Amino acid sequence: MSRIGWLDCASGASGDMLLGALVAAGVPLDVLTAAVDAVAPETIRLRPEKVVRNGLAATLVHVEGTDSTHHRTWADVRTLLDAADLPEPVRRSAHATFERLAHAEARVHDTTPEAIHFHEVGALDAIADVVGVCAGLAHLGLDRLVVSPVAVGSGFVRAAHGRLPVPVPAVVELLAAADAPSYAGEIDGTPVGELCTPTGAALLVTHAETYGPQPPMRVAAQGFGAGTRETPGRANAVRLLVGEPAPEVWTAAGGSGGSTTGPGESTQLVVESNVDDLDPRVWPAVLARLLDAGAADAWLTPILMKKGRPAHTLAVLVDPDRYDAVCEVVFTQTSAIGVRSHTVRKRPLEREFRTLELPGGTVRLKVATYAGKVVNAQPEYDDVLALAELTGRPVKTVLAQATAAAQEHL
Repeated sequence: MSRIGWLDCASGASGDMLLGALVAAGVPLDVLTAAVDAVAPETIRLRPEKVVRNGLAATLVHVEGTDSTHHRTWADVRTLLDAADLPEPVRRSAHATFERLAHAEARVHDTTPEAIHFHEVGALDAIADVVGVCAGLAHLGLDRLVVSPVAVGSGFVRAAHGRLPVPVPAVVELLAAADAPSYAGEIDGTPVGELCTPTGAALLVTHAETYGPQPPMRVAAQGFGAGTRETPGRANAVRLLVGEPAPEVWTAAGGSGGSTTGPGESTQLVVESNVDDLDPRVWPAVLARLLDAGAADAWLTPILMKKGRPAHTLAVLVDPDRYDAVCEVVFTQTSAIGVRSHTVRKRPLEREFRTLELPGGTVRLKVATYAGKVVNAQPEYDDVLALAELTGRPVKTVLAQATAAAQEHL
């Protein structure tokens, strides 16, 4: 059974907040501690504390023993990760997180990633945050993680480089590079300070598959991870939901919570990937495999990518419970190395098949109705083609006859 997670970042995100959310959602503290101990060159202790943030019970994870003033480069951190006794998925995600941080800082300071001397980022508490969160998410075994739009804050903050505007430039770079949605998160127009840290932003964009509201899911666990500040008017905490994908969310009018989708509507996913290096002769087989895997529809859109390369966007409409099967086809049957997805609401018209009597045989007619009235009637083309072959008449002639006969049903 596939597992899905959703991070609610309406109060921003930081490394310690994400650690707290993982512990509160059921990840054993030992899992995080073991990973941190494997990397940290000095003793670090993770100490969870139950706190209340604006009336909500949450978990604050203190990272203790991190007073070292040693500033590390990206190469230093990479060496620590490479030498650590870590599960390979944890090492890879920690690598990717710090690499994103290094590139973001390099763009901000107009230099190269290798030349960056991390300050807050390279300190031991950031190493503990990144490695601990990567280990916790790996322990959950999520097949996909969805992240809400991120509240980043507003105003100014004191940092190693002096007074910086919020969101700090590194956070802007990280979220922009990942096309992640963000907003200030102010309350009544009042500046709220820093809500999302560079470490938090890097962890989000490294692990998020897509961004948006809570996807259709059956929730098995919920955890609130607290920040260190108590902020008036909001619970300074990030929320993590863990569960299984649900194929449809629908609450009848008058039910508790009102109507999420209308009658006959369903919530589905659109899974996409841009592909520029696949032999185009393969695409028909790919589309057929996707439909066989349970996709409701699959299509290609010609696009022009960077450097002027012609390519295609492969798009697949699928129920959430067939997401993994569709991804398997995309990854094994095409040259794609990643996918993105977003949730959509599908509203199909009621439809039925009728039979058209034509010279030499019959053709099925698909009839669609809205509010009890027929609004569309189309002959099935495969039937038109078969009848044309059977009778030896041109396809255009049979199609014209079928289309004329269909008018009687409108």
